[in-house]
Amino acid sequence: MTDINVSNPTEIKSGTQGSSLKAKIDKGRYFLLAPGVLWMVLFLIIPLAMMVYVSFWTQTTFAVNSTLTTKSWVTFFSSETYMNALFRTGRLWLTVLALTFIIGYPVALYVGQLIRSETLRTILLVTCVIPFWTSFLIRVLAWRPMLGKEGAVNIVLQKLGIINTPIEVLLFTEVSVVIGLVQIYVVFMVGPIAFMLGRIDHNLIEAARDLGASTWTIFRKIIFPLSLPGVAVGAIFVSVMVLGEFATPAALSGRKVNLLGNIIVTQVGSLKWAFAAVVGVVLTVVMALVITALLRVVNLRKEL
Repeated sequence: MTDINVSNPTEIKSGTQGSSLKAKIDKGRYFLLAPGVLWMVLFLIIPLAMMVYVSFWTQTTFAVNSTLTTKSWVTFFSSETYMNALFRTGRLWLTVLALTFIIGYPVALYVGQLIRSETLRTILLVTCVIPFWTSFLIRVLAWRPMLGKEGAVNIVLQKLGIINTPIEVLLFTEVSVVIGLVQIYVVFMVGPIAFMLGRIDHNLIEAARDLGASTWTIFRKIIFPLSLPGVAVGAIFVSVMVLGEFATPAALSGRKVNLLGNIIVTQVGSLKWAFAAVVGVVLTVVMALVITALLRVVNLRKEL
């Protein structure tokens, strides 16, 4: 701490002004944070707290009262049906996440590294989001005539002589759900990765080539590590949306594949608010664990 000479009024005045300025800056920070904090409290913390509270309410056949009980929780974790839905949700999430990465990364690599023109890069990225110009349900339902026994996929495969009889597993199964989810959400993996790849300084790659590094070495030690923040962001986007899905599984599986989201919709429709809250809390915890794990792999605050 700097000593202030009491006999010097100018020094005292300067120190007072400095303290006053610091206090004003601190107040300004709190003022700027206030709207965001208020929004988070009103629309995130309070709804989550209410959902947890309602999950302990007593549920009857067609009514619910505020008497606290753990019956709904016991029902969820003791039921083979609901536990299978939980594991199925996790399995489909991992499958879709892996496929969106396998399909999306090469596309993002091409757009972010091989295309030097900013205009062409923008055009290609806009092309990726063209499907979002149509309704979500239209895009989902469009797969049904494509994947059916007499759909376009089976017809093309038969015309090419690849198969002799139609493939029945393409529709109203987990396969059709995975196909629909990958097609819908792969763009959320492409965008962040392409953005990070586009930020890589090409001088690094040229320097590596001058030092004799092979293409695979450059990709493994320079390109891929620098693109990891984009992979993490894309994985978070895909994970949050896939884990909460209910429309795509219902439309493409013929209601044969029930995920946690489908159970929530069913329970709410049956006015079973307490049990729906239990499933909602479980789904929220799963999402939080997934996001935390992804953020532990890549420090986004440091990388971005």
